[in-house]
Amino acid sequence: MKVHDLAPTPGATKARKRLGRGKGSGRGGTCGRGHKGQRSRSGASQRPWFEGGQMPLYRRLPKRGFKPVTRRRFAVVNLRELDVFEAGSVVGPAELFARQLIPGASVRVKILADGELTTALTVRAHKFSGSAAPKIEAAGGQAEVIA
Repeated sequence: MKVHDLAPTPGATKARKRLGRGKGSGRGGTCGRGHKGQRSRSGASQRPWFEGGQMPLYRRLPKRGFKPVTRRRFAVVNLRELDVFEAGSVVGPAELFARQLIPGASVRVKILADGELTTALTVRAHKFSGSAAPKIEAAGGQAEVIA
């Protein structure tokens, strides 16, 4: 067997429709496009999102609100969750991630003042709420802001 002997299985391929080759072909005249209308013209095409004159989806949906692209997200940790650490320890994003209090070690952290802190800790975070830092210092600890 040689390369020139290769052929597809009989019935596997089909000849393409030859349009516009006279009445006798069965595809002459309008070439299967019908009479007049948008799709009968040459070069006619519609946008993929065109819905036939119906109010399109992008106009049916309400446009509400604003989502800033440069929004800075913070993982929130409450003071009551910090009571699991030993007194005198330094608590930063890596330690919070190790205890599964935040989703990742590289996430920005904000400390909120919900609950009470009973141990003296050095808490390192990107942000503190207005009453969280005084509560940490009242317990004998320090609140350090990470730049």
